[in-house]
Amino acid sequence: MIVPKNIEELAHLAEQEGKYVFFFSATWCGDCRYIKPFLPEIEADNPDVHFVLVDRDEYLDVAQEWNVFGIPSLVVLENGKEIGRFVNRNRKTKQEINDFLASMRG
Repeated sequence: MIVPKNIEELAHLAEQEGKYVFFFSATWCGDCRYIKPFLPEIEADNPDVHFVLVDRDEYLDVAQEWNVFGIPSLVVLENGKEIGRFVNRNRKTKQEINDFLASMRG
């Protein structure tokens, strides 16, 4: 899991070639803490994807610009363009996230 050190690094990651999943989370979010232990397994199940952990509070402007208001949320970019999102305020399971990512392989 990539954790950007600043807004410049986050912006750079959003423009990279390949597939990137931006996982918007926050320390206070119970549903985010619920899925966090499963993230290494989700990464292992999806080796073709780079995962970026985005602290919604630290990057609030980015979350607003990307219309991410509920967390945990995932935004998928491929070659710098958004190809999908799993954005809502509901708790997400490992299976739901893996199913969502599988649908992005089309």
